[in-house]
Amino acid sequence: QVQLVESGGGLVQAGGSLRLSCAASGRTFSLYTMGWFRQAPGKEREFVAVISRIGGTTYYADSVKGRFTISRDNAKNTLYLQMNSLKPEDTAVYYCAAKKGWGSDPTSEYDYWGQGTQVTVSS
Repeated sequence: QVQLVESGGGLVQAGGSLRLSCAASGRTFSLYTMGWFRQAPGKEREFVAVISRIGGTTYYADSVKGRFTISRDNAKNTLYLQMNSLKPEDTAVYYCAAKKGWGSDPTSEYDYWGQGTQVTVSS
């Protein structure tokens, strides 16, 4: 089992940047595929980005491709999301999530979730 705690959210102007972090408990962080998701008010939670266990493979939602970068440091048990050129439509609660294995669909079927961190982008 793994516990996840996000941090780094906040209020930023459009065009600005933020870096989210997700700290994982335990000694098995490197066994998990890690993802970022977000949920805006009144909307369903949506996939943002995913990274493989050792970071060799990444995949992004079209809405963030070229602006966001997912990375991980397995020695520090930490997942990151660098968000650049932020837009008001990026406003949401951002969640990190973990699952074992890549699976047939790396954007779904996650087993563990953090509590979320709020990102607000003002226009």
